[in-house]
Amino acid sequence: MDLQKQPAPAPTAAQPAPAVADPPGSALRASDADRDRIADILREALAEGRLDSDEHAERVEGVLSAKTVGELEVFIQDLPAAHGHRPTTPSYSPAPNRPTEGAIPAEADEHVVAVFSAAMRKGRWRAGRRMHAYAVFGSVEIDLSEAIFEYQQVVIKAISVFGNVEIRVPENVSLRGTGGGVLGNFEVDTLDSGEPDAPVVYVDGWAVLGNIEAKPKRGKLVADILDRVQRKVDKGLRKHLDR
Repeated sequence: MDLQKQPAPAPTAAQPAPAVADPPGSALRASDADRDRIADILREALAEGRLDSDEHAERVEGVLSAKTVGELEVFIQDLPAAHGHRPTTPSYSPAPNRPTEGAIPAEADEHVVAVFSAAMRKGRWRAGRRMHAYAVFGSVEIDLSEAIFEYQQVVIKAISVFGNVEIRVPENVSLRGTGGGVLGNFEVDTLDSGEPDAPVVYVDGWAVLGNIEAKPKRGKLVADILDRVQRKVDKGLRKHLDR
């Protein structure tokens, strides 16, 4: 028996792809802080050569006129920062445990001595490459939190005999310690800076029935490092703008 031929079904129209929902928060009104964040990303992209000066100027103009967060994100969608990662950078290497040979002189640039008394060095002052601190039945305070670091490596030799030596450093420097105590305390909080050009402070000492301690002073940063970073960014901007 012949089978009755059935007509081929008419092709159905392709269903439209579902609309992609906007990311949460994209319709929110943009704040000045949001615009500043996008402008910073664009400035870094210019310094890295990802944008030329005309592209950078055009996008910054658009950022200033954007009304919502979604409109702002359009200007960085082709940059690494928009995808949750940053360009690869050379691996970080921690500061050495000892100063570079020949970098530190044998003679001290400055002596801070307290014998049955107190002595301190603090405020805005220039730190030399080597400093000696002696506390004999006395107290010595060395505060580097506002100091000007003219050298990347600084050594502080501390001796405490029935005395106390306290050393404070900014949070964005590296700190190393070598020493000990005889019925005393020698304590240095190891600290690593994220900046490869940051100063390194080495504390060497012995505490005999006394105390020596070195630690970061919270909330204090070396402004010189921030200035050097800003100069590098400015130099990169000038390089690309002069092309």
